[in-house]
Amino acid sequence: MKYILLIFSIIFSFASDKPAYRVFDLKGKEVSYEAILKKAKKADVILFGELHDNPIAHWLELELTRDLFEQSKGNIILGAEMFETDNQLLLNEYMSGAIEQKNFEKEARIWPNYKTDYKPLVKFAKENNTGFVATNIPRRYASMVFNQGLSSLNSLSERAKAFLPPLPIEVDLNLPGYKALLEMAGGVNFPHAQAVKDASMGYYISQNLLKKGHFIHFNGSYHSDNFEGISWYILKEKPKTKIMTISVVTQNNISSIDEENKGKADFVICVPERMTRTY
Repeated sequence: MKYILLIFSIIFSFASDKPAYRVFDLKGKEVSYEAILKKAKKADVILFGELHDNPIAHWLELELTRDLFEQSKGNIILGAEMFETDNQLLLNEYMSGAIEQKNFEKEARIWPNYKTDYKPLVKFAKENNTGFVATNIPRRYASMVFNQGLSSLNSLSERAKAFLPPLPIEVDLNLPGYKALLEMAGGVNFPHAQAVKDASMGYYISQNLLKKGHFIHFNGSYHSDNFEGISWYILKEKPKTKIMTISVVTQNNISSIDEENKGKADFVICVPERMTRTY
């Protein structure tokens, strides 16, 4: 009788709990955080697709970085959508101690939520000398594509083109993600503007892969969901790259994964819709 009461007590305690997140694999089966870490150790690239204002995503990004750093004996490198390629020099100067933090943060066009969400990652990279790669196309050039079309990049100076992936940038509008943007916008400029960001991130990740180690990249989930976007461009450059993807989503009920979120990534992290936001 006592054993039965104990079982009911355990079941009730789990049922009344309020988990901050649950993890589901590619098939929609619930797994643990340890499953993410185990697969990450076998990947060349981890694309951590976040929701930019989600505190659970940012916490897990830092935790995965710390754990993978420890288990790979420091053989990791970080990179992020949140830094544009023309700020790589600033990042390098800050990492090396050549410039002060205040100068870096003033000049690097950091995101409004940098201090709470991305600064801990930059700090970790600096303290542990992992390196940090600015992977995103400068926003002024993405705006050019949105307003003037993909061919407008050809008019840039050679100095400007140094901040881009090699031209011409191939865009496959048959990929479901870009196809949806095309149908939504009614013109190619919108999906092309998205694609140049993916192409930039994919190219600069592929150019900074470690021979033995892991590249952890932080980006909006829409840039890597459904194994498109960044993944497509990495594999175009380096076809044998082992890529693991993560996607963070919110759901009203996280006891199981919603059908629409199944298969978005190797691992889908479901967070309650009512979770507080960072901005």
